[in-house]
Amino acid sequence: MDKPIKVLIVDDHAQVRTGVRALLSLQKNIDVVGEARDGLEAIRLAGDLKPNVILMEISLPRMDGLKAVAKLADLHPEIRVIMLSMHSDRKHVHDAYHAGVNGYLLKGLARELVPAIQQVAEGKKYYSADVVPYVAELKKPRKTVSADFTRAITPRQRQVLELIAEGYTTREIGNKLGISVKTAETHRTQLMERLDIHQVAGLVRYAIRVGLVKADA
Repeated sequence: MDKPIKVLIVDDHAQVRTGVRALLSLQKNIDVVGEARDGLEAIRLAGDLKPNVILMEISLPRMDGLKAVAKLADLHPEIRVIMLSMHSDRKHVHDAYHAGVNGYLLKGLARELVPAIQQVAEGKKYYSADVVPYVAELKKPRKTVSADFTRAITPRQRQVLELIAEGYTTREIGNKLGISVKTAETHRTQLMERLDIHQVAGLVRYAIRVGLVKADA
């Protein structure tokens, strides 16, 4: 990039924000344009400051990082997001991937911060080595989803069906997609009506049959 990469740091710990800012201030091609303490503040500053890349913690007050990423995808799809977190377990990585992050970096890996920002700003993905196996699980080839199935339901219902098949509860699905529990339940009900399947276990079997998820997902 010809211009400096504009970065917004989002973390509820001032010490973390200060440390990341100090590290990035040494880079001529990176400009830290702001800091946020929670997801709501991050969304507001994203609109005001127009960063290229946001470094986002998952665990945040008022609005967590996953919900903030989903909201940013709707409001500012051009902004790239790297989850900068202490969580290295499968669930957090999978949740971040489904939310639509462009990278996942573990805290404490200062040497990776600059190359991660540079790669993500260029439109690439970046994942810390410790979480790569979890990301790879989500990228395993799946059978092609049938055309009849694609026509039968909406894109949002397809997202809901996939999450149901992966074992998420209605509340968790609502949180992941940034919708209310009631709306998530409505999508599930409509799925059952359209597919003429009236049990969750049946939805799971259907998702496997059409290749939306793997049998061992």
